[in-house]
Amino acid sequence: MDLEGKVAVITGASRGLGAGIAEAALARGVSVVLCSRSAPLCDEGPRVRVVRGDVSKEETHEALVAEAETHFGHIDLWVNNAGLLEPVGPLRNAPTHSLREHFDVNILGVALGARAFLRHLHAKDRAGVLENVASGAGRNVYRGWAAYCAGKAAVDHLSRVIAREEADRLRVYAVAPGLIDTPMQEQVRGHSLDRFPQREKFRAAHAEGALVAPRAAGDQLVALAFDADAARDDVCIDLRD
Repeated sequence: MDLEGKVAVITGASRGLGAGIAEAALARGVSVVLCSRSAPLCDEGPRVRVVRGDVSKEETHEALVAEAETHFGHIDLWVNNAGLLEPVGPLRNAPTHSLREHFDVNILGVALGARAFLRHLHAKDRAGVLENVASGAGRNVYRGWAAYCAGKAAVDHLSRVIAREEADRLRVYAVAPGLIDTPMQEQVRGHSLDRFPQREKFRAAHAEGALVAPRAAGDQLVALAFDADAARDDVCIDLRD
């Protein structure tokens, strides 16, 4: 695909899947606005703009839209990828501040990003694609991941609602990307069994070489957004299907 002229906003772009999506988009000619709390891997240039910020803050998303409009004129794809795993362990042990931060990033951050993108599309009278990075954890139960499972389930249902509300101008996907070889996966494998009893499943997947490279997953997400042959009818999808 030659996607010159397309513009994507990607959150959580400093590493892992977000960086992989950015690399895949740039390789196909897409200009990108990248958001993260730490420095992204890509340096700013004619097709790359960077906004450092916290996705739980409204002003971060306003800055992303402003940066895209100023430098590229519009936005075609918005990827809500930023997310947290902690707190991990039985819910009874979870600190209130950790739960609040988790839901602020993993749910509120997605809602604020989607809202900012929708306001942009309506103001410009354009159509677009919204990809919210979900997880199999939102569709299955993992002991020790109460916050993460609940947050990703919320992302699934939020995406379904947005798809109904904005069907005339927006394709929406809640994408479970599978097991990606990211720092978060390293974090998962490092937890003690008393905090995360299903740890060995993830250690086994790593030992068997079953983890997907971030760039490979990024290629799939870019194709899902822009390649008609890769488009899906369902909102909540798993890239392993």
